[in-house]
Parts: sequence; C-alpha cells; structure tokens
Amino acid sequence: MARALPPVAVELQPFVDRHEISGAVTLIGDKDNVLSLETVGLADVAAKRPMTADTLFWIASMTKSVTGTAVMMLASEGKLNVDDPVEKYLPEFKGQQVDAGPGRPAVKQVRLITIRDLLTHTSGIIPHSVAEGHYLDRVPQREAVASYARVPLHFQAGNRYEYSNGGINTAGRIVEVVSGMPFDQFLDERLFRPLGMKDTTFWPSAEQLKRLAKAYRPSADGMAFVETPIDQLTYPLSDLHRGGSPAGGLFSTTHDLYLLGRMILSEGSYGGHRYLTPEAVVQMTSNQIGNLPMTGPDLTYGYGLGWIVHRLRPVGDPTGPGTFGAGGAYNTQMGIDPAHNLISVMLVQEAGSPEAERQALRATFTQAAEDAASARKRE
Repeated sequence: MARALPPVAVELQPFVDRHEISGAVTLIGDKDNVLSLETVGLADVAAKRPMTADTLFWIASMTKSVTGTAVMMLASEGKLNVDDPVEKYLPEFKGQQVDAGPGRPAVKQVRLITIRDLLTHTSGIIPHSVAEGHYLDRVPQREAVASYARVPLHFQAGNRYEYSNGGINTAGRIVEVVSGMPFDQFLDERLFRPLGMKDTTFWPSAEQLKRLAKAYRPSADGMAFVETPIDQLTYPLSDLHRGGSPAGGLFSTTHDLYLLGRMILSEGSYGGHRYLTPEAVVQMTSNQIGNLPMTGPDLTYGYGLGWIVHRLRPVGDPTGPGTFGAGGAYNTQMGIDPAHNLISVMLVQEAGSPEAERQALRATFTQAAEDAASARKRE
C-alpha cells in the first residue's frame, strides 16, 4: 500500500505532476520546534534520487537576508551604524558621481550613500560590473566592490528602488572591513556554527554535492524536465577560488534556514547567545523603502535591511506588523510570521517556469503551511 503524503506534500504534488517542479523539501516550525518536515518528488530525475530532508539547494538571493543579518549583528555590537556613509569604511567610494542620463555629464551626489541604502537596494550602485557579467562568483569580492566605485551611480541615493547585487556585495565587503575577517569566515564563526547551520556554505563539499538537488527547466512542451546548471555560478561548485557572493552565493537546507529563522523569531537571541538586539531585528525586518513599494497581484511588498517585507492585502491594519522573509532565483522561499509564531521554508530548484506558475507555487505553499501549522497546534 502506498504511503499517504503529508498535508503540505499533497498540495505540492500537482506541481510535480505537471512538470513545473521536480520536487521540493518543506519545513514548518515555530521558535521552539519543527512542526513538519516533508518531501515530495525527485532531487535527480535521471537517477530517480528522491528529495530527502537533508537535500542541499542553491538559495540564491536568500543570501541577501543572511548578509543583512551579518551587518545588523555588527550594528548590534555598536561597531557600525546603518546610517554611516559607505565611504567611511570603503574610501574608494569617495567622490563617486551620479549618472545624469545619455549625453550628459555625471553630477555630484546630493547626499552620500549609506549602509542602509545598500541593504534596501536604494543606493544607485550598479547591479553588477562588466567584469562580473551575469555571474555571482567570477570576480573576488574586493575587486568587484572596487569596480562598482569606479562607475557613476545609476541615481541619487534614496530616490528609487533598483535591485542591486552590487549594493549587497558592497555591504558584505563592509562586514569584512569592520570585522577584520573574510565574509565567509565571519558567517561561519559568528552565525552558522553557533546556530548549528552545518550545511550552509558558499562551497559545497564532495559529500554535500552528493545531496545537491539538480536544477530543471520545463521542456518546450511542458511534459518533461530539462536539467540545467546553476546559470549564475561557475563550476566546479566546490572550487574555493570561486567568489563567495554576499548577494547570492550560498547553499543551504530547510533545517539550516529554520535555525536562522528561529533565532530571528526569538528577537535575536537563542540558545543562551545573543546575535542581534531586539531593536535590530525590528529594524531589519520592517519596511525601509517608504513610498517606493514593490507590488504583485496578491501581495504588497516592501524591503527591510536585506529582508523582504510582505503582507496579504486583506489582513488587518495596513500600518501594523506583517510577515517578512526571503526568496531566491530558483523559487526558494522562507517566511516568518511573528504574530503567529510561524516559520515556513520551501526549497526547490526550478529554473525557468513562467512567473504565474512560480507565484502559484509560492501561494499554494504559504497557504498549506499556515493550514498545516494550525492543524498541528490544535492536536
């Protein structure tokens, strides 16, 4: 007799059946316990290797939320302020000018760019340099950040929201300067190891690569999967010469991301160790972009300090606290809901479905996670 699928897996199985995803690993928890850890589908279609609880995924731009957390750890210790100008820590940004449009000379900055601008995508720093191309790991971070400073800003700081890997990478470089250690070392020593995030890394080991979920695009007719390499990274993935991008280079598992979410849901302290002040958590996870919102058909988005801030339109007071989280290019996602003490993580490696299908998957998981959590807590 076939094993019955758990509730969240039941809701996601149709996406596997329609060849929109090869599979997924999902986790639902609160600040004290994992309530549900489920798998559906395959991590390797050709080898028929199933998704497992410890399957590893490239989490792409979810890395930005880790970078925001690292910056705010230093802010919590009084070692920097998010309103400090970037040039205080990176003198190569002194005298940087602003693009005034085609055929017009660059102009002076109205005000200096700040760390807050970097983390909210409002700095005007270019999304990536010519040397980087569309790759996240081709240029060492020190060189990449120096190359951003040599190019005029796209706009005056704070004037608009423009998604910028360059801005987040610059924030990661400031972590290096302030802490006196490489970015990956800071994360490992100050965040990952203390929290127990043993599978979160820029460079998967040989053992971890055996657990890596392969990435897939749907075939032209939508009836099969087409395997694809991670298109923003260079191979081999275990090569330590690859740059560790603060904007999108990390690999992780559902359980590791839950551990990060648990600490943040616990106001920055967990296991007897304080990582962030409660005030830093609030600042990091509250909308910082004012009247520069990102909007979608179902959600109204804002942006915190490296974290996406979102709230369902029908829910409550529009000025009240909402949920926040992180998302990645291959449709990975994490949501944190302080009002309901809920953390939800869904990891997939889906590399090319239409946006409507991606949104449908996210919405289905979010609803299934809320329903499953409510049912577990009633038991």
